[in-house]
Amino acid sequence: MATQFQHTSTSDRYFAALAVAERRALHSFFDQHIVEDRKLGYVALDEGDYNALPAHLVARVVHTIHGAMSDEF
Repeated sequence: MATQFQHTSTSDRYFAALAVAERRALHSFFDQHIVEDRKLGYVALDEGDYNALPAHLVARVVHTIHGAMSDEF
């Protein structure tokens, strides 16, 4: 699931995407990536939606939060 943010400043968009990615990571086996987009600002992407991210998205990843769920109980 991709989430976009259109706040007024670039830093606001980044921190909004970061907050979403951090929340998602707590409940996911998959990594959460923040991707920079020229038109949208920053987008939070769940790696599980894409399997392996395509090269055009990998090149724009600015931050990754590792999935926090573990099935080792």
